[in-house]
Amino acid sequence: METIIKLENIWKIYQLGKVQVPALRGVNLEIKPGSFVSIMGPSGSGKSTLLNMIGLLDVPTEGKIFVKGKDITFFSEDQLAFLRGKTIGFVFQEFNLLPNLTALENVILPMIFQKSSEKEQKERAKELLIKVDLKERMNHQSNELSGGERQKVAIARAFVNNPEMVIADEPTGNLDSTSGKLIMELLVDFHKREKKTIVVVTHDPNIASYSQEIIHIKDGQIVSNHKQASQVLWSQAK
Repeated sequence: METIIKLENIWKIYQLGKVQVPALRGVNLEIKPGSFVSIMGPSGSGKSTLLNMIGLLDVPTEGKIFVKGKDITFFSEDQLAFLRGKTIGFVFQEFNLLPNLTALENVILPMIFQKSSEKEQKERAKELLIKVDLKERMNHQSNELSGGERQKVAIARAFVNNPEMVIADEPTGNLDSTSGKLIMELLVDFHKREKKTIVVVTHDPNIASYSQEIIHIKDGQIVSNHKQASQVLWSQAK
């Protein structure tokens, strides 16, 4: 089975004055279609940098990145942006919604850049907002919504272009435990019903327990990859 994203011997080195700081050190990783993966690590471990590589938001200092078997390491920013728009959806801890737009308009926004018709945009956005239980709230501005509702809008927006993979960066970090559980159950539902690949970056073992595979990163290197243990947790999370 062809991988969606493959990282091959990835190094990311930041220059801080005269000092070189390696954020990633020779990382090898494959994200397979239909998987549900959590990436865990302490602050400063390199998990955010790893997310940027998986999400095509940054380029490595050394190593190669493959998307569905194609080497995209030297793609231009325009090429990467186009590929991201087609392949990857993002859910952020801070929601990243535009406050002057309604929930519906926020969800439609990524579709505008894919040049779909206005009718198609509205139909798809409404369909997703109904799926995340926001039928009665879709015409409210984002600043009129609760934190949990905003993250539901963000999830609908992430899936609106029908991406092959969705990356969620600390998706429950700003939510209470009840709202956080609902958000994770939504991601599980999209994974199961629509066969979407999900990658969650988190520091919380309870959140990671929803995934099938848990990758631990420390000091810029992957130190463990637990599939067996996470399968037990996965069955408990359903």
